Amino acid sequence: MLLRTFGWSFGITAAGLALAGVLWGWKGLAIVAILSVLEISLSFDNAVINAGILRKMNAFWQKMFLTIGVLIAVFGMRLVFPIIIVAITAKLSPWEAVKVAINDHDRYEALVTGAHPAIAAFGGMFLLMIFLDFIFEEREITWLGWLEKPLAKIGKLDMLSVVVALVALLVAATTVATGVPLHGGHGTIDKGETVLLAGVGGLLTYLIVGGVSSFFEERLEDDDEDGAEAGGAEPVAAKDGNGVSTGQVVGLAGKAAFFMFLYLEVIDASFSFDGVVGAFAVSNDIFEIALGLGIGAMYIRSLTVFLVRKGTLDDYVYLEHGAHYAIGALAVILLVTIKYDVSEVITGLVGVVLIAASYWSSVVRNRRLGEDSEQPDGDKDDDKAEVASGV
Repeated sequence: MLLRTFGWSFGITAAGLALAGVLWGWKGLAIVAILSVLEISLSFDNAVINAGILRKMNAFWQKMFLTIGVLIAVFGMRLVFPIIIVAITAKLSPWEAVKVAINDHDRYEALVTGAHPAIAAFGGMFLLMIFLDFIFEEREITWLGWLEKPLAKIGKLDMLSVVVALVALLVAATTVATGVPLHGGHGTIDKGETVLLAGVGGLLTYLIVGGVSSFFEERLEDDDEDGAEAGGAEPVAAKDGNGVSTGQVVGLAGKAAFFMFLYLEVIDASFSFDGVVGAFAVSNDIFEIALGLGIGAMYIRSLTVFLVRKGTLDDYVYLEHGAHYAIGALAVILLVTIKYDVSEVITGLVGVVLIAASYWSSVVRNRRLGEDSEQPDGDKDDDKAEVASGV
């Protein structure tokens, strides 16, 4: 299963590193390898979030995520998107922006990093909304019960996550976005208006794409319930390529899956922003950056599928919690980086530490549940309640 899931990633890694060696020599090969590791470390939590969404979709849309989704992630976000940003911010035609990217690496780097406040505000607000909607939602299983339970009660207030996000955006636009250093450190500039507009854009994107996908998902669930009440057929179990049941019910299809797919791609885009900008600390060659980050993106895709097929999120129930806390941390870091430099090492380590902690907590929980199964029934129920609540 490991080879089947990561086979394409291994193959593209070998081909990509070989191409880098041929085009740019040993130095280029090393740069591409470093960028690949950078992307994986920054986006590991992305794989966990993607898996939580992807497991709701049927086999067709899961395959779309691994084909069309990869093209969007690798070529769209790592190659085309930075050029579009350069074209807009520098008021250049797309073709002129391409020529700058190829022939004037220093200017291209300056233009992309100059657009960072807008990029960080958009991505930061989108990711912050994902975290807030998760943390304000009441759920049966909690990881940090002392924090999540009170927040879930507060979260019953309508539109609380939107209000909190807008307050964070106003703070960023009026404090963090003032006195933003110019590229090269020569002076500062007020980016408050830019940050405000970009942040509102990120918030609206989340509300539109996430809201539409949730609407169609709820409609599909209502239709399934109506069909079941009318004596309809039982849900069909999904099967793998060999016709073997995976133990999962066939997931979302049609409009619900389409908008969920769009939601996935916007999440991936938000995660890729810090990687694209941070890559300039390693190289300012657009093709080295695209190749290195593209290889890393392939592993995130493969890891997502691995988590879905193994049912890892069902076995280790706190992983999604850890990933959402990592998303919240990344959102804050993106807003802070509007004005201050934050090392990619710190950004990557925060996510890894949070997910590792949630994984270990899940292991401890599973062990306790295993021990409880050997206890008398009277004690067993009490212990399970404690474990499920994250106590």
